[in-house]
Amino acid sequence: MRKRDFMKREFIGLEVEVVSSTHPGYVRLAGKVVDETKNTLSIERDGRERMVPKGGNEFQFTYAGEKIVVQGNDIKHRPEDRIKKTR
Repeated sequence: MRKRDFMKREFIGLEVEVVSSTHPGYVRLAGKVVDETKNTLSIERDGRERMVPKGGNEFQFTYAGEKIVVQGNDIKHRPEDRIKKTR
């Protein structure tokens, strides 16, 4: 799947890992996306939910067995608006 097409999809329910961050506490944080806002992803792991800002982070999503790396600033839109974006 092309990265541009992937970025138009729903992220809730996907597995994600923070692969790089300006904040060292977020690096290697992994789990399932349970909520999304314009500026954040909520990631759940082991019954705990962490809210991670999109800006300044690089995420690796797993979709249909494929790993896709996305810059947080590229998805820093409301989920419903991201579908309309073309990059």
